[in-house]
Amino acid sequence: MQLAVLCVVCLLPSSLALPLPPEAGGVSEPQWEQAQNYLKKFYPYDSKTRDGNSLEAKLKEMQKFFHLPITGILNSHIIKIMQKPRCGMPDVAAYSLFPDSPKWTSRVVTYRIMSYTRDLPPYKVNQLVAKAFELWSKEIPLNFKRIRLGTADIMIGFARGAHGDAYPFDGPGNTLAHAFAPGPGLGGDAHFDEDERWTDGSSIGINFLYAATHELGHSLGLGHSSDPNAVMYPTYENRDSEDFRLSQDDIEGIQKLYGERSD
Repeated sequence: MQLAVLCVVCLLPSSLALPLPPEAGGVSEPQWEQAQNYLKKFYPYDSKTRDGNSLEAKLKEMQKFFHLPITGILNSHIIKIMQKPRCGMPDVAAYSLFPDSPKWTSRVVTYRIMSYTRDLPPYKVNQLVAKAFELWSKEIPLNFKRIRLGTADIMIGFARGAHGDAYPFDGPGNTLAHAFAPGPGLGGDAHFDEDERWTDGSSIGINFLYAATHELGHSLGLGHSSDPNAVMYPTYENRDSEDFRLSQDDIEGIQKLYGERSD
């Protein structure tokens, strides 16, 4: 008899699970857990603020960033945004690595490609990185110089999982890449998840030119933009490589840091 009661009790926890809070909006428990992890990662808690650190408040921050109705309640549309592949850096500048608008002070910024993806020939990666830098340099008085040895201002590479910083990659999908604001050490460095399928735009996969241009925007000091047409928008959208260019929002942002190019 005791054994039978024990077996019944063992079967109860799933049916006695605590109800989800009102801000869960009726989504499933796995979706609610995914949403909590997403908000903690991309809308980090601020130690100076108590009232603004609830999940409801963070959800409202996300809704404001993506120009959605600010309800503080989760829904299927928000879940769909959370499931899109995206950059691994936070969306809210005040809580990200970009609070003081850091920028490079030298007119010549060096970069080095430390490692390559198996998806593209090295020469193609070199070409696409150079093109990404050119898109930015056309708008600002900075020149970018590739070096092959030693430590550059911006170190670029592909890696899997944990790779020496506080932002381990998570396998295919979700986080595609991340980059750090200008500064010493990791400052300026850009890392790409080798578990993604990278492409030059001629096949199915993540367009490396688009991702590289976005991450190098972080390497130059830009945070995320809430303009869906901007390269610095946090979620990945497949775009035409032939007609790919910076948006006006990107140009205004980078010129605010460095000024306009006069030549």
